[in-house]
Amino acid sequence: MVFLLPILWLLVACDSTENTTLKKLVVGVVSYGEGARSLEQYAALKEHLGAELKSLIELEPALNEIQAIDQIERQNWDLVFAPPGLAAIAISQAQYVPLLPREGGDQERSVIVVRDDHPAMAIKDLSNTTVALGQRGSAAGYYFPVFNLYGLTLAEIKFGSTPKEVLKWINQGEVAAGALSLAELGQYRADFKDADFRILHRDSHLVPSGAVLIGPDVDNVLQTQLLDALESAAPKTKRSVGYISNAQPPDYEYLIKVVKRVQPIAQRIREKPAPIYESTVVPAP
Repeated sequence: MVFLLPILWLLVACDSTENTTLKKLVVGVVSYGEGARSLEQYAALKEHLGAELKSLIELEPALNEIQAIDQIERQNWDLVFAPPGLAAIAISQAQYVPLLPREGGDQERSVIVVRDDHPAMAIKDLSNTTVALGQRGSAAGYYFPVFNLYGLTLAEIKFGSTPKEVLKWINQGEVAAGALSLAELGQYRADFKDADFRILHRDSHLVPSGAVLIGPDVDNVLQTQLLDALESAAPKTKRSVGYISNAQPPDYEYLIKVVKRVQPIAQRIREKPAPIYESTVVPAP
């Protein structure tokens, strides 16, 4: 069962003489286990959206991308603040529409990292070794690296809950290599003062930024009102949740192609050994 942290705010004060039925909008975010921080981070925006739209705003922080994918596939969220991998899935598989880009820009890269003393000099050298990836739904930690490892058979793939855990496994020798974003490598490598990490492979494609998405069940009138409300929020409120107003959403065309290429082998790469290619065996009729 998916465990979420539903929090409901009544943000619009109604006069007791009014008999108004308020709309309810469910906003989804990925909290990475920091639900309380998400509530604080999004509080000002929730208040603003509730006042502008005269709606009940329900925030649902998912603990990770796996839980978020489940909610998106069920189309349970009306508005989503999505990282890039999740955005690509929502757009291509659940008919969500991108409204605005999130902060970060198209400057991120996916990298595969080893300890500096590891003998591997190219991706092919990782054949028959254990490699760490991020969770399904992560562009830099999962989709891009699986695409880059395509054609190899690995001894095992371990799935780290955080980029820091991936680096920990590399440093301790539990895995030969691990995947994360270039920014995450820069952020967390300082936590391993006695470790020297080396980039084995840097993907040549830029990872697009995340996006603010709107669900397929939101009608056109409410969609326009939501966009206007997001645009009119105070600059401090926008910064607190990390989205950019008056800007076009990112282009996810290439990332969607990568996601579609990886999905047919998603189950196979959880096997031991892990073949990172599609099966040529034709199932019996």
